[in-house]
Amino acid sequence: MTARGFPAFAPGRGRRPRTWWATAWNRAWEADALDAGPLRAGRRLATAGHVGPITVSPGRLAAAVHDGDAEQAYDTRIRVAALGDDDWARLAGEVAARAGHQAALLAGQLPRDLAEASGVPLLPGLGELTPECDCPEWDHPCRHAAALCHQVSWLLDTDPTLLLLIRGREARTLVPAGAAAPGADASAPTVAATGDGPASSKRSTEAGTAAAEAYAGALPPLPPGPGPVAGGPTLPLLPPGPDVDVDALRSAVAVAAGRAAALLHTHRGADATPVPTGRDPG
Repeated sequence: MTARGFPAFAPGRGRRPRTWWATAWNRAWEADALDAGPLRAGRRLATAGHVGPITVSPGRLAAAVHDGDAEQAYDTRIRVAALGDDDWARLAGEVAARAGHQAALLAGQLPRDLAEASGVPLLPGLGELTPECDCPEWDHPCRHAAALCHQVSWLLDTDPTLLLLIRGREARTLVPAGAAAPGADASAPTVAATGDGPASSKRSTEAGTAAAEAYAGALPPLPPGPGPVAGGPTLPLLPPGPDVDVDALRSAVAVAAGRAAALLHTHRGADATPVPTGRDPG
């Protein structure tokens, strides 16, 4: 399973978690703290941008954290107890039973009721989070570990499914194979671009075509135009203008006007007053 890396946050004003999962994460790890002082100091380090790029991997968070001198950064890690196989099986069963949970995970969201419905605690409990830092402090956690945990809550604001990776597995492992992403039409076939036009288009059960390959393919010809509608309404004269093909514009207007007239006549019924028609002078 591949770890995920995130660039360092820039220094800024005090930032509080905005989402439910980020707030719940902070409550969970702060519950293990023995002293509130390092927590406040860690928040100041996080806000000042003293935390380097963060690596999130199964059961482990890591970053270099410093007190103001980046040349003297400390190697800071947070180890989080991973969920067991039985827990993951219950989570997967709950996701498989509810299409809404599948759609949420595919959209990068983490349903708040997933833990309650499955009976699996996603947030780390007491003793399940172990801070490690090579600084000389004895606090649990030290201010450097607290700074890292604060910034992880900012990551969860953007992608709450990272909590699943922190607990041992990626979110996609919970989604049944073949589940459709939100907004996707499951009944529509996937067309693979081969660069030979529509004659070579085919249905595909694969994930799709890479954007670079699709854009490199030859464009198929446009379908033929519908042509003017017989007996369409008389059109006004269209004066010529720069970069305007008057004949093409008149043809398009004639088609639209003719269709509109035909629809209007149909909906008015047989006893309605006939719609005046005439021949297109162009």
